[in-house]
Amino acid sequence: MPKGYIKLFEEVDMDDVSEVGGKNASLGEMIQAFKNTDIDVPGGFVVTASAYKHFLSQTGLDKYIENELEGLNTHNLENLAKVGLNIRSKIKSTDFPADLKEAIKDAFVKAEKKYGKGADFAVRSSATAEDLPGASFAGEHETFLNVRGERDILVAIKKAMASLFTNRAISYRKDKGFDHLKVYLSVGVQKMVRSDKASSGVIFTLETESGFPDVVIINSSWGLGEMIVQGEVTPDEFLVFKKTSAVIEKKLGVKNKKMIYGKDQPTEIVETTDKERQSFTLSDKEILRLASWAVKIEQHYSKKNKKWTPQDLEWAKDGIDGKLYIIQARPETVHAERDFSVVKEYILQEKGEQLVSGGSVGSKIATGSARIILDPKDIHDFKKGEVLITDMTDPDWEPIMKIAAAIVTDQGGRTSHAAIVSRELGIPAVVGCKDATEKIKNGEAITVDCAGENGIVYKGELKFKIIEHNVKNLPETKTHIMMNIATPSSAFEKSFLPNKGVGLAREEFIIASDIGIHPMALINYHKMPQKIKEEIDKKTFGYSDKTQFYIDKLSFGIAKISAAFYPNPVIVRFSDFKTNEYRSLLGGYLFEPNEENPMIGWRGASRYYCPDFATAFVLEIEAIKIVVNKMGLTNTCVMVPFCRTPEEGRKVLKIMADNGLKRDPSISSGLKAYVMCEIPANVILADEFLDIFDGMSIGSNDLTQLILGIDRDGNEKIRGIANENDQSVKVLISQVIKKCKARGKYIGICGQGPSDYPDFARFLVKEGIDSISLNPDSVIKTIPKIHEQEQRLK
Repeated sequence: MPKGYIKLFEEVDMDDVSEVGGKNASLGEMIQAFKNTDIDVPGGFVVTASAYKHFLSQTGLDKYIENELEGLNTHNLENLAKVGLNIRSKIKSTDFPADLKEAIKDAFVKAEKKYGKGADFAVRSSATAEDLPGASFAGEHETFLNVRGERDILVAIKKAMASLFTNRAISYRKDKGFDHLKVYLSVGVQKMVRSDKASSGVIFTLETESGFPDVVIINSSWGLGEMIVQGEVTPDEFLVFKKTSAVIEKKLGVKNKKMIYGKDQPTEIVETTDKERQSFTLSDKEILRLASWAVKIEQHYSKKNKKWTPQDLEWAKDGIDGKLYIIQARPETVHAERDFSVVKEYILQEKGEQLVSGGSVGSKIATGSARIILDPKDIHDFKKGEVLITDMTDPDWEPIMKIAAAIVTDQGGRTSHAAIVSRELGIPAVVGCKDATEKIKNGEAITVDCAGENGIVYKGELKFKIIEHNVKNLPETKTHIMMNIATPSSAFEKSFLPNKGVGLAREEFIIASDIGIHPMALINYHKMPQKIKEEIDKKTFGYSDKTQFYIDKLSFGIAKISAAFYPNPVIVRFSDFKTNEYRSLLGGYLFEPNEENPMIGWRGASRYYCPDFATAFVLEIEAIKIVVNKMGLTNTCVMVPFCRTPEEGRKVLKIMADNGLKRDPSISSGLKAYVMCEIPANVILADEFLDIFDGMSIGSNDLTQLILGIDRDGNEKIRGIANENDQSVKVLISQVIKKCKARGKYIGICGQGPSDYPDFARFLVKEGIDSISLNPDSVIKTIPKIHEQEQRLK
């Protein structure tokens, strides 16, 4: 065999990138590094860059390619397409030199001897500049699956080499500053994993939108993994918290089709069964195994590179042997080099008409004219700065994606091609909208908002602002600065702000947005009217136990917040919907009375022990138990809202204890239970409340309205009379702070006041409050003011 043309995977590592490319070098690196561990990586062989160069030089292809590319303008899409086609056709029609052809045949014979006659292989290109920090060629070159036999292997290898000159690859190299003739291609021939009979997907060793480093995201779908990468399915998504090795979120994907081995062709796409659509593709045990592998691989590369090197992995499950395999690993290139001390905040400044919503990618806002394109052959119509609206994207769309202001797709999840490329380009994308191509009009001005929980497309170009903060410049404060968090998906991004935890984690957003069903309607599902049952079935797809849906969704939402701020405390307030808010949930009108003034009606603690709601409160208890006991998020604390009397407090704590959620303030990791101080009675009887609770958090919104008799949601004519700065409010707050301090119990504040009124925040510092919990958008501007007040008091 001519030396250097062929290498086995186990013969190469990351020192061989120039010869075998990043993808193949990484496979070899993993096979060697993890050969004595439980991490399985399929083997095979590599056709090297030397072989590629030999092919080009011996056949004159190098001169032909150089002539074709001379003076090429990649922004002239028609000319780009013509040149790319010419080069690819020439490579495919040119015979390999005899010595190279024999070397490939010899390697294939040995591979078949190892894996069996008729063994199936994946043939993947791996460019020598590929998958290096700062450059991601994900999807830029071709992959051929289920390739069998000597003749087809030779054809697939040549096609893979030709894919170095797809339109998108030529365009990508030009943008990244790579010399076309100095980027060489190697080809990996890897034993296939029979995921066509099971599942496959991708793994990121960080949260892909924020760059939060302490989670692993696993996307999974039935069949071969190309469906996820191409964005043709919305996959299952699993979130694992590294520090406690726990699954903290599971989302059931649509998974309406899958790619399997074909009868008359290597692969084919078929519809999934109802059972497959309603089932998760991985067990919890498999999720945790993949996550542990991903962490080990990340640790290996971080140690080797002497810096944090998060990973973008592909995995597959073999439906025949039942084993899991890692089939690719590359460095994540979006957040790896990011300075996390610089925080950019995008804020929409006006309201607009919502057109569609979907998965949020990019945490940014952009505006532009909508351009609907459904076929890549029409990409010539696209103009720079427009918003691309399409069904889904694949690498053929890359030339216009790089000039788009934003991207909106009907299909795909957060690891689809559209999502991956959007992150790298630094533009927002809303994926999986289902009907964006129908509801958005071609040419209309739109705003793409990915700064919140969901990606939303609004009609018209709305005003927004960008605020840039460097947290390194902020002073340390003695007073603990915490945050109020409502949306779990924002928690990872907000965790980069200076903080000592979460002073108020609201359940209401999770219940309203992620669940959307009144808990009593789920408990009494079989008694519900048929129409409501049908709506519940849609929302709880995949769940036969409807109450488990409620527990799971609530625990997942709470867990994301607790994980984001771990090990700092996260104080979770039990549900505090008013009756009118509960009525707005599906089935709510069957269980909620009409109240003249819900603000001081049936809410908070009074609901938890009432027979008409007590079983629903138990679901909240079960969710907290899962977060604390099963997921290991012992930084989670609980808080009882709107507790009018100490007796109510005792009733609530007894229900918690009877259902296995017991306080244990004696140890640092024990569960703490606090009470909201938001009723004058909480101040007047502070000692009695502190006899049964571990501390208090001042809810300045409700406390102010009840002291002053001003309905905070009421008549505008009286709103301006007074606010938290009123002396009567300060007197009571001062009083309760002193009570808590004297008893050695926690005292914080989580109301709106400190965020809105700097003078009020300074007053709290002067009184010696333990913590001030702010809205995230107020943290940066409030910290210097609190520090200044602390310096004055010295």
